Amino acid sequence: MSGSAPSTFPRTLLDKVWDRSLVRAGEGEPDLLYVGLHLVHEVTSAQAFEGLAAAGRGVRRPDLTIATVDHNVPTTDRSLPVLDLVACRQMDALRQNADRFAIRLLDVDDPRQGIVHVIGPELGLSRPGMVIVCGDSHTSTHGAFGALSFGIGTSEVEHVLATQCIPQRRPRSMEVRLEGVRPKGVTAKDLILSVIGRLGVSGAVGHVIEYTGPVVRALSMEERMTVCNMSIEAGARAGLIAPDETTWTYLSGREMGPTDEELESLIPEWRALASDEGATYDRSVVLDVSSFEPQVTWGTNPGMVAPISGSVPDPELIEDAGAQEGVRRALAYMDLETGTPIEAITIDRVFIGSCTNGRIEDLREAAAVLAGRHVHESVHAMVVPGSAAVKRQAEEEGLAQVFREAGFDWREAGCSMCLGMNPDTLDAGQRCASTSNRNFEGRQGRGGRTHLVAPAMAAAAGVAGRFTDVRNWSA
Repeated sequence: MSGSAPSTFPRTLLDKVWDRSLVRAGEGEPDLLYVGLHLVHEVTSAQAFEGLAAAGRGVRRPDLTIATVDHNVPTTDRSLPVLDLVACRQMDALRQNADRFAIRLLDVDDPRQGIVHVIGPELGLSRPGMVIVCGDSHTSTHGAFGALSFGIGTSEVEHVLATQCIPQRRPRSMEVRLEGVRPKGVTAKDLILSVIGRLGVSGAVGHVIEYTGPVVRALSMEERMTVCNMSIEAGARAGLIAPDETTWTYLSGREMGPTDEELESLIPEWRALASDEGATYDRSVVLDVSSFEPQVTWGTNPGMVAPISGSVPDPELIEDAGAQEGVRRALAYMDLETGTPIEAITIDRVFIGSCTNGRIEDLREAAAVLAGRHVHESVHAMVVPGSAAVKRQAEEEGLAQVFREAGFDWREAGCSMCLGMNPDTLDAGQRCASTSNRNFEGRQGRGGRTHLVAPAMAAAAGVAGRFTDVRNWSA
């Protein structure tokens, strides 16, 4: 990599990661970046591998490429045959391609299998200063490590497989600074939903968001992953958080992570990635989280969100005609009436899981609410761990037993109902409290109605049969 000459001007985290990954900068054309980690799954890779084979090319760096099955893998008994023919074909194709191109594959029977954005961090593969790509929108998750991470299309997947590089135009930088005191009961999911509600779903288009401030610094790594995961729901290309002691403590001892000696040598380099004092962003937003509440989406995109104490909005109060019509359409699809208190909305389903909230801390959060309680008789609830490792840990800690005793289905690892590409879907008209990242029309099943919430809020809704303020619940 040629990189670029060191700048004498204060630089942002984005500047530093971009420059250290820069292979070539060309006038009037995209920069060429070196990819430090390429994550592959069964849905967006088949055509890319076909293109390689047709061109007689190999994978440039199989050692920097890792594959898993996650999007449409069944979350029920893995000893049973897979009935979905499309899922079968896609998983079989990935197995064949991984074997042909010497790529490590974490298959359904591998103890490290899981959602691609869960296993990358937990194995120690996601590290500060890297460019990380995957044929999946929520690759932004890995930005929690100070890595520039973004989703790519199938043709780009092929390009990275063949060259280990990707052409990209440098995005603008945006700081979202979170200040104040985070209120009790307000989780990382509530923070990012609150941010998206204020920015809007196109508020960060063309930018990479760097999250800064004391509230962000106090987040655990898993909380930081939740925040960065949903950055693209504000229209951002990616999300970033500067690495610090929390980052290297998390990476220490990971199966595929740096050794203790390597970690010690890397920490000074990683520490230097933080934005310089005096660095300027193209845009800065400062938010005081002291008044934030648990959040519930009421519409058909993540920006259509309200605090649990709020109510369904009135489109007539929106001045912009286009936005007004969008709210009307959303309310019609969601079958909600203006002025309905959020706490009056009843639900049919609960889904706890996804690359946003399928980690061990998320399951602990939900289980703490459910201990000694039971799901409402009208609700069908399920928990899908983000990885096989998370599943094992939850079982060892007794969390799985708490979920089972509360009436939840306890499943195998996978993307599951987050995007409804396997049998885990909503029926038309069903309303779901979901810890996933998108509430688009039909996202969890044709005609299904999705409300995005944090794990504790989903658990409480499952017990109450409606949305309820978990802050009022005693442990």
